[in-house]
Amino acid sequence: MPAATPLATGPAADALLGGRAVILPSPSPLTYVVAATTARAVNEAKARPAGQEVAVWVHAATTWTDLLPALDLTPAAVATAWDLLRIERVTLLVPVRPESPPPPWAAPALRDGHLLLFGACWPPLAVLLARFPRLYVSSANRTGQPPAPTAARAAAMFGPDIPVTDADHLRDNHIPHAATTMLRITPDGALHHIRHGAQDHAHGPDPRSYVDHLLRGHTGG
Repeated sequence: MPAATPLATGPAADALLGGRAVILPSPSPLTYVVAATTARAVNEAKARPAGQEVAVWVHAATTWTDLLPALDLTPAAVATAWDLLRIERVTLLVPVRPESPPPPWAAPALRDGHLLLFGACWPPLAVLLARFPRLYVSSANRTGQPPAPTAARAAAMFGPDIPVTDADHLRDNHIPHAATTMLRITPDGALHHIRHGAQDHAHGPDPRSYVDHLLRGHTGG
C-alpha cells in the first residue's frame, strides 16, 4: 500500500464531528497520538486534568498563518520553526509577543509565554486532516503509561469508546518508537532541548548532539 494512500478514517471523522477524541497514527518512529477538536476532549481521553496544556496541531497552513502575528520570532527563526514542525516533526515551544496575544482558540496550548505546537502532516491522514483544520493533539497514552507504539496497544489502553485509526501496515514495527522530541525556540532561532523523544534518539543521550545537528543546517533556518 503506497504511503500516500488515504487511510480508512470514517470512524475517526464521525468521532471528531461529535466532539470526541480519536487515536491517529504518526510515521515511524513516532508513536500514535490522541487528537480532538477541543483540548478538553484530549485531556479527558488521557485521564488527566481538563485544563492541562495540549499542543495545537499545525497541519493546516491557515492555522500557521493565523498564529504568525503572535509569534515572537525573527523571519529566519520563523523559517526554522516551520522546518522543525514539518520536516523534523518535533513538538515545539514558540515564544509569543506580549503585545500581540495569540487567538483565543490557541489558549489551551499556551505555557509560560510560549505556544506548544505540533506540525507533523503525514500524507495517509491528509483527507481526514483537511476536514478538521483545527485540532489539539497529545501523545496517545493514559497518564502514567508510555505512548502507544501500535494500534493494538492504543486500543487496549483507551478502550472501545475512542476509535483508533490503524496504520501499522505503513509503519516499521521492528524499530523502537517514542513520543516526539520537544524543543524550545528563542526569538532569534536558538534551540533548547526540553524533552527526549524519537527525533533525538539516534544522536545519543546528550541532547546537545541533536541540537547541534539541527543548527548545522538541517532545518533551513
